[in-house]
Amino acid sequence: MNKRENDDILIGKIKYTNSWPMFHHFKPADLSQKARLITEVPSILNRRMLEGSLDISPVSSFAFGYGAEKFLLLPDLSVSSDGPVNSILLFSRKPPEQIKNGVIALTNTSATSVNLLKIIMEKAYGGRPTYWDSEPDLDLMMATSDAALLIGDNAISASWHNREFIVTDLGEVWKRWTGYGMTFAVWAVQRSFADQHPRLLAEISEAFQDSKRRSLGDLSPLVEAACREIGGTRQYWHHYFNNLCYDFNDQVQNGLALYFAYAYEMGLLKNRVKINVWNDNMLTRVKE
Repeated sequence: MNKRENDDILIGKIKYTNSWPMFHHFKPADLSQKARLITEVPSILNRRMLEGSLDISPVSSFAFGYGAEKFLLLPDLSVSSDGPVNSILLFSRKPPEQIKNGVIALTNTSATSVNLLKIIMEKAYGGRPTYWDSEPDLDLMMATSDAALLIGDNAISASWHNREFIVTDLGEVWKRWTGYGMTFAVWAVQRSFADQHPRLLAEISEAFQDSKRRSLGDLSPLVEAACREIGGTRQYWHHYFNNLCYDFNDQVQNGLALYFAYAYEMGLLKNRVKINVWNDNMLTRVKE
């Protein structure tokens, strides 16, 4: 496909609250070269990065694994959890280990959480469920299923209104099972862009880091925006943002490497994944 009609830098933005700290103070107009934000659900950002029609974007961790040879990762940026994530939720009538061979409806908005669920159901619980893809509509999903996976703001809203189903947090299950945190999104850049525009990439990377620092230093603007746009209480959103991890240190990378190893063992990924992190010395740090 034709990459673009002009020379704007195209930067993806996840259409979920979990990435707000990196974007709240990120202003494309302040960059030295003209840039535009493309706001979409993870599945669309993933596809656009894989086809090359975005330069930089947060992507689902699984999408990075799928196209790792095309991408580098920006340092110290992720959406991760060290236990409950509060927005990657399985709704079911029975505990998940009791429906390990049942029918599960999967959200069609992200590959990382879908494949995390498959790893948990098949490796942790020893099951072989039947899966089907659905729009993120809990009533529709549960009409013909034993369980339904929702993510992001859809999962949050459903959990607030749920009176019927058991709710299982996949971040919590992963932590209890493996001892590691789980990374749901990473910030990827096309290798070709990194090679051609290292100084601009350093500027963009620092702008994301600055937004993260400022946001976590004062969460009140994000909390107010979340209450206004999605609902819920200030207390809920303070806890939600504080609970997530936005770093990408060695411990976080080790948990992600285990996820990729399981995905490869199960045939969900065709190749083993190397986690290649760009840095502003224009070198690549490689971790198996």
